[in-house]
Amino acid sequence: MTKNLDLTDIQGNIVKAYGAYNFHKARYLFMRIDNGDKGRKFVGTITTKVTTAVHWTKDDASTGVAKPLVTTNIAFTYSGLKALELPRASLKGFPEDFVMGMRERKDILGDDGPSDPKHWDKIWQETVHIWISINGQTIDAVNERYEWILKQIEASDGGVKLLTGHRGENGEDDLPYQDASVLYDASGNPTAKEHFGYTDGIGDPVFEGQTNIPDRVLGRGKLTREGGWEPLATGEFILGHVDEAMEYPRTAPAPDLLSNNGTYMVYRKLHENVGSFNRFLDEQSKIFPGSKEMLAAKFSGRWRDNGAPIVNAPDDESKKVWDEKFAEADFAAKKRMLTDFTYNQDIGGAKCPLSAHIRRINPRGSLEYGVKDAFDTPGALVNRRRILRRGLPYGKVTDPIRDDGNHGIIFMALNVDINRQFEFVQQQWINYANDFKEGNDKEVLLGNHDAKNPGKVVLQVEKGSGKPPHFVCNIPRLVETRGGDYFFIPSITALKMIAGGIIDPT
Repeated sequence: MTKNLDLTDIQGNIVKAYGAYNFHKARYLFMRIDNGDKGRKFVGTITTKVTTAVHWTKDDASTGVAKPLVTTNIAFTYSGLKALELPRASLKGFPEDFVMGMRERKDILGDDGPSDPKHWDKIWQETVHIWISINGQTIDAVNERYEWILKQIEASDGGVKLLTGHRGENGEDDLPYQDASVLYDASGNPTAKEHFGYTDGIGDPVFEGQTNIPDRVLGRGKLTREGGWEPLATGEFILGHVDEAMEYPRTAPAPDLLSNNGTYMVYRKLHENVGSFNRFLDEQSKIFPGSKEMLAAKFSGRWRDNGAPIVNAPDDESKKVWDEKFAEADFAAKKRMLTDFTYNQDIGGAKCPLSAHIRRINPRGSLEYGVKDAFDTPGALVNRRRILRRGLPYGKVTDPIRDDGNHGIIFMALNVDINRQFEFVQQQWINYANDFKEGNDKEVLLGNHDAKNPGKVVLQVEKGSGKPPHFVCNIPRLVETRGGDYFFIPSITALKMIAGGIIDPT
């Protein structure tokens, strides 16, 4: 498997989760290409500012580059690549899911009811060709790069148009960009929280070539038969590399230089119904045999305050003990406590429910259900479903008892196979539960719960405890899709080829 990556050729947002590097502000722009020649020239100009995956360092310029104040990355929809006039033979190599786009995959994704594309932000009623992200350490840095991009759009002389139609904080629905930001506490300090109050951004996958620090792999890579952790195959996340099946991508556009070191991005604007969540948690906690915070942890798989995995702190008393150890631990030990765990001793879900968010997203080898050595690795059923998560919260909650407003998460998933990875997780693990022996019980937080046919989940208890399982019923839809699409993130080489109009698939 690949161990050395050409970081100068890979866009930085693939390897780095910018939020973890103190890029607390972000802005996402969407454009339409009205002229192929001018559009390619625009891409060439933007490429000069595109941030690569090269390591950032302050001390030794020979091992990396100085950390910038702002990053810029670019990606394209299938219709965008057509507008840039890629050869037909190259376009035919893209997979069907990407070609169709998110709107046409709504039935697979469960985007129905309030999440139906007809309810999405106005911009998603347009034809989107280009996505550009700006991530900054300060809002001033973001604004400066934004103004530079606007100048390049103007210089395209009608070749590229910035699309408007984003919802804003004050009810407006025609903004020219989507802003996102970390959330701040009462003292103005940045936090890792999202609008439901959960600590987010823990345990993103690690793949070969991404890091040489073993501790970062713990709980974030793939499980070995010996109980350890190894990085996932690079080819699960970057095209042109071998994946967990020891294969190269089943479909990739020609020539190889167009696809190699690129990947696919799923962009979704997810609105959080904070009022419904708060009411639901309050109502259900009145009949739950534990604290309100313990029930919230059961929904997610982690406690809201510090992200403690509930499998290691399954009740209020054990959480106190876990918190004491966590407070005394150093930075590295805290990271291990948050990520280095499995469900081997909780196959039935008595500690961490089978409906919990983090268990549905990454079952950590528990889908074997005790069948020893069924596969080469205990996570064989999971390792090919992993996705890299990117993005930040957006908006502010001005009234915690209401659902309206403009607040949620800009969610971006990176993977080489949208159908096998993101769509499978969304369809089979979030909105269905057969793999978890839970019938059609949806995941609590992200499931597309139907008001006409309210869902439920079962919170199991330890066998022999004499206690009955607890039923959580009448789950409302807590998260609604407000827009999105599928994008291709090319390598730097591919960007230059696209800009130059020199792609030759023969």
